[in-house]
Amino acid sequence: MTAAAVTISERAARRIGEILKGEGSDAKLRISVEGGGCSGFQYKFDIDHAQTDDDLVIARDDAVVLVDSASVPFLAGSEVDFVDDLIGASFRVNNPNATASCGCGTSFSI
Repeated sequence: MTAAAVTISERAARRIGEILKGEGSDAKLRISVEGGGCSGFQYKFDIDHAQTDDDLVIARDDAVVLVDSASVPFLAGSEVDFVDDLIGASFRVNNPNATASCGCGTSFSI
């Protein structure tokens, strides 16, 4: 697994860094893919203080993101971005593997 498998945009790195500052020195953002959601799979975002040996670790500026080995194939080539628009602020995963996604962007199918 290489860090090139998933990238973090500058906006997302800035927001992740802001969030992690309040969570303790060892806090990291964990992104995973789970079954469910209206399109078949869904993205899950959690604060994690434990890193495993098989995690993909992506670091940019003050942001450290972990992706478990089971989720990496679903996220390969993706970019995590942060969007703040009229309907709200959220992390968005621009996933080239997704063949369809729901309107809110939190679930997808392959």
